[in-house]
Amino acid sequence: MSNSASDRSPIPDTVWQARGRHTGTSSEDVLRRTLRRHKDGKILDDFAEPPVPQDTARRVFEARWRVDGEVPVRARLTLLPPRDRADGREWLLVAEAERPWEDSWPSPATMFWPDTDDVPWDHHHTVAGLRLRDINPVPADDKAMRRVFRDAPRGSWSVHLVVHEAMTPDERGRLPLARLLPPGLRHRVLEHRAAPHQLRAVNWALREQGVEVPRGGAVLLPPRPAPDGYDAMEYAVRNVFLDGSEPAELLDALRRFTALPKPAPEGAAETLADLRDNWTLMTLEEQLARERGLVAMYAEALEAMTRSRDLYREAAEQAHEALAAYRDAPAPPAERPEPAAPPGASPLRQFTRTFARLTGGAKVPRTRGGDDADEVKDPS
Repeated sequence: MSNSASDRSPIPDTVWQARGRHTGTSSEDVLRRTLRRHKDGKILDDFAEPPVPQDTARRVFEARWRVDGEVPVRARLTLLPPRDRADGREWLLVAEAERPWEDSWPSPATMFWPDTDDVPWDHHHTVAGLRLRDINPVPADDKAMRRVFRDAPRGSWSVHLVVHEAMTPDERGRLPLARLLPPGLRHRVLEHRAAPHQLRAVNWALREQGVEVPRGGAVLLPPRPAPDGYDAMEYAVRNVFLDGSEPAELLDALRRFTALPKPAPEGAAETLADLRDNWTLMTLEEQLARERGLVAMYAEALEAMTRSRDLYREAAEQAHEALAAYRDAPAPPAERPEPAAPPGASPLRQFTRTFARLTGGAKVPRTRGGDDADEVKDPS
């Protein structure tokens, strides 16, 4: 099976997903405390921590809640085993609703993690120093800048936004734009902020991405691979006012961008399948529906086995009938044997007669006594 991005299925519009790294200590305890607090506050219907093999550091947390008062949402957060970094744990989060996701719904990330600045759960999972809920200044070094724009979107589950400051903003303008976004987009957008004097260097670094940020505007970095008919200029915003007001034009571009039929990033399809196939936090109705489904599946399998048995029995009976008919059929007539040579025939005599005829020599008279009476008479 191919692992290329072009072979991965698009993300369903009922799914919300995010990926990051918690750089603090005791990631599991932070999750347990947050989930317990939300359940006690009636924000969550319930949560669970499904068992995992004892020989792995992987941990799984499930939560269930409702949006708009009636739409069920199921979410699963997976803490991956520590890798090459000593600080914190990488996490994957996938939530699925029973209807297409709306940006006004609460962020699933804050159902598991506390939405406070003192808990560092929102770091980028591969590029150190980048955060979802903060401004990420573009590096001053050109090579480092180019490396960030190349490596950060690679395999990322986030939307990468590059914003250029047309002038030095005030206190309100120095706040992250994520704070002004609706909850459903707030923790899916990573903001790269370029200073006023960096415009030329930023656009030089973005050339290999095929995009350009307008002066005082913003641009969304394209997905890899880009969907058919993708036009980068449709997702470039000419003016982003960093004055604390809602960035309406940018918000429109973000909504159109997130609605694109993009391939699921690496690991997202497996995490979604894990949510659907291994979900344990079921209501009584869900358990009954699951048992009915299992009964129907077993009944179908039993019916298929019964059909196979009947077909096998019918084939066996036909084989026995054919064998009995073969045994009762009359034997075919025996083939006639080839005529044998006369008992007294001698190959030497046969050769002698033939040689005499060919050479025109003496006649070889025949006698009624057979071949044994044949003689060669001397004409003298």
